[in-house]
Amino acid sequence: MALRNLDIDLLRCFVTIADTGSLTRAGQRLGRTQSAISLQLKRLEDQLGRTLFDRSPRFLAITPEGERLIGPARQILRLNDATVAEMFEPEVAGQVRLGVPEDFATAHLPAVLAAFAEAHPLVELEVTCDLTLNLIERFHAGGFDLALVKRQPEQKRQPGVKVWREPLVWVGRDRQAVADLARIPLVVSPEPCVYRKRASEALDAMGKPWRVAYTSTSLAGSLSAVKAGLGITVLPFEMVPQGLTALGEESGLPPLYDTEIALIEAPGLSDTAHRLAQHIIAALERGA
Repeated sequence: MALRNLDIDLLRCFVTIADTGSLTRAGQRLGRTQSAISLQLKRLEDQLGRTLFDRSPRFLAITPEGERLIGPARQILRLNDATVAEMFEPEVAGQVRLGVPEDFATAHLPAVLAAFAEAHPLVELEVTCDLTLNLIERFHAGGFDLALVKRQPEQKRQPGVKVWREPLVWVGRDRQAVADLARIPLVVSPEPCVYRKRASEALDAMGKPWRVAYTSTSLAGSLSAVKAGLGITVLPFEMVPQGLTALGEESGLPPLYDTEIALIEAPGLSDTAHRLAQHIIAALERGA
């Protein structure tokens, strides 16, 4: 039996589809059209004589044959990328320390960082998730090379580069979460917190009484409190989890102004850290 050579580009396309769960999103990450991604997947399936995904206009799921391939495909790509980096970009190496707000890291950043790690396997990423106030404090103490922080767009002369705009919504256990309540119970992070400030200012402007019912330093803690019915919170629209409800004007709550995410860079940034910063800015600008 003649030996067969697997095409690196086709394997990368396959793994990216598996990671993103979508031909469209895979194309966005790889800089190709959906039709080009579909054609590459078909070529790989034809080479192997196997169906790697069950797909329809509204459905995409990896097959058992695809599951068999995904592990070896990742190993091949890691070895290929490490070799390319060693041969052609030996200077792109070293450690980069990045601070990120917990909710933003959960929703938007994994794919961005994964793409950078795949392209530069000699770089050691050290990512810390925390509240923005803690991230800023550690950044100024020299604890991070880069940090993504939440801020209010209306404030002028702020350091950093805006990379993301966050439309905010009220979130409760259900649509009756604040029905008939004289004071709105809030689930918030400790001060200073941009979301907390947005909530209190909006309610004050409306003349709606409120109180802090629960304070948590973690996203998981806040969500658990909301699910338990202890109060409502503020989240980016895309972050509303299953089991909780975005509350609109029908709940008697005021609209919320957007916030934004900015990337700040430490003085004397290494070339490697600067490359990561440019990658984050470019990737998030495409997705914003």
